[in-house]
Amino acid sequence: MMSDNQKIGTTLLFMGVLFLCLGVLLFFDRFLLSIGNIMFLAGLLFTMGLSRSSRFFRRKFETNKLGVACFLGGVALVVVLRKPLVGMGLEGFGFVNLFGNFFPIALQAMRQMPVIGNVLSAPGIATLADRIAGVDQRAPRNWA
Repeated sequence: MMSDNQKIGTTLLFMGVLFLCLGVLLFFDRFLLSIGNIMFLAGLLFTMGLSRSSRFFRRKFETNKLGVACFLGGVALVVVLRKPLVGMGLEGFGFVNLFGNFFPIALQAMRQMPVIGNVLSAPGIATLADRIAGVDQRAPRNWA
């Protein structure tokens, strides 16, 4: 069961990603990108909790200073300094460095969904999705 905070956080995460995608589609609209970043970070805090979020970023900062700095610096560039193009580039680089380990897990979860799973199972799309997520889909060898 999800707590109420986790439900709110998941909704904020979804809305944040939606606003970020709309902001990029509408030629890096500063308002949509700013709202999307704020919702995404608030959703992350609500979903994980304040103490777990701070531990996550502190632990990642110890091992991957560049990823945390780029992600938070990109958010600051978009929200505070209103430089959406440079900010989204930095934020994207930092996002991949911070959350890249979760891509195979997210891909596997999406393959279990009804409609998205069928799309991700298509021959060309499955290979492309595996390559992007870094999943090794080679057939295991039976040496017996």
